[in-house]
Amino acid sequence: MLISAAWYYSLFAELFVNLNGPRGHAGIIVPSGIATDATTAPFFSWLIKEERLSGLISFENEEFIFPAVHHSFRFCIFSVCSERQAKPMFAFFLRNSGAIRDKERYFSLSADQIDLLSPNTGNAPVFRSNSDALLTAKIYTNCPVLVNDRKGIEGNPWRVEFRQGLFNMASDSAHFRTAKQLADAGHIRAGVDWVQAGIRPAQAALSVEGGGAGSLSLSGGGPKVSRYVPLYEAKMIHQYDHRWAGYDASGLEANDIELAEKMDRSFEPTPRYWVPEGEVNARLTDKGWNRRWLIGWRDITSAHVFRTVISTVFPRAGVGDTLLLKMPEVDDVRLNGAVVGNLCSLVLDFAARQKVGGTHLKYNVFKQLPILPPAFYSEPRLAFITPKVLELTYTSHSLAPFARDLGHDGPPFVWDDDRRALLRADLDAFYARAYGLTRDELRYILDPADVKGPDYPSETFRVLKEKEIRHHGEYRTRRLVLAAWDRMAATGEFAAMGM
Repeated sequence: MLISAAWYYSLFAELFVNLNGPRGHAGIIVPSGIATDATTAPFFSWLIKEERLSGLISFENEEFIFPAVHHSFRFCIFSVCSERQAKPMFAFFLRNSGAIRDKERYFSLSADQIDLLSPNTGNAPVFRSNSDALLTAKIYTNCPVLVNDRKGIEGNPWRVEFRQGLFNMASDSAHFRTAKQLADAGHIRAGVDWVQAGIRPAQAALSVEGGGAGSLSLSGGGPKVSRYVPLYEAKMIHQYDHRWAGYDASGLEANDIELAEKMDRSFEPTPRYWVPEGEVNARLTDKGWNRRWLIGWRDITSAHVFRTVISTVFPRAGVGDTLLLKMPEVDDVRLNGAVVGNLCSLVLDFAARQKVGGTHLKYNVFKQLPILPPAFYSEPRLAFITPKVLELTYTSHSLAPFARDLGHDGPPFVWDDDRRALLRADLDAFYARAYGLTRDELRYILDPADVKGPDYPSETFRVLKEKEIRHHGEYRTRRLVLAAWDRMAATGEFAAMGM
């Protein structure tokens, strides 16, 4: 029988489980989604809790084991039994039958360990090696997931709410305006915004308190001003950078922002579309958000790019649906800077790479990332983190409200690549220690080959490493992060922060 519907394979697998006799075993070939997809999570979770799964060996079809199947398709040998199996064996990312004999590929996890890593979904974690599994389990033992749905309010210490952007790029398109449309309708540019023509702002200078570039005080009387604000898309941001990319004058092509532009603290990227400010405010008010900035992350990502969790703070504006929003409710506003630092850390990225199986980082995955709770951040720890996150993020006037919330009254910081690399190294070393890792475990995260040898089957930041070797002649991040660790350990900085 031809199985055409993708979800039929779970019924097929369940049938084999039920056909087993008291001492029976069954092995079938099904898509690897049987263990990793949200739709099959209840069935997989049941198998684990009932200890009916004996093993799962997952393959990528990159070497065309099945010639007629697409190269990116993932399938697995799925073995179930009637006798109880407390710790089934797993292996992922194999590309040929010979890899089955590589013992380093295999890892075992108990039901309790899987529950620790995936408390909301019960999905199987995906690891390239046994060391990946052991290290990730340690991280999750030392740090809870961001949101544990089963624990209610106690399982959401950040009291975080999520939002898939503010505007759906298809169904909300009636709100979108291009620069040409706004100009033709008689609007004029005011910084990065567009306002109704014929209205003179009460002051010509940019108001830092009001949001920096593009935020003009229009309180000088006259009719209400019609204002359009930028619509941020995911491609426009990167880690610690709300000015990663922008559109050209035609609004058709997005380009990376040049270094000279980033060094200009008044520069802001041009979006493809603008949306009504009133609509933005109404949607944020509906979520109870009154800050003049937002925290978000890219939905589209992968475990095979140079960073997986791509998140930052950016100005209050319209937000497209592939830029997902995280809205924490905390008593100390400085904690928002700390969570940005955590989201951009190498250790968090390492954990995320074990969870992201495709090209999306949706809420169900994001909620199960190990993110340090607010209670972790003592005054000495915030004193270490806050000025570094501030300097990395506050690079243009548009983020003045965020800087004020972090306690900084000065102008934006000048973009300096070398200085930023040192600040990030300090933060990466700090968060590695915060997760309870050793120096060798941090070395492994930076480059498994450095610890296990060049033939070890796992890789973590290969793309980052190769990029830096091309640009700097060395894996600069590895050197700087380990140097920061050594300095902080030797000078007693870790000890002073109770770490």
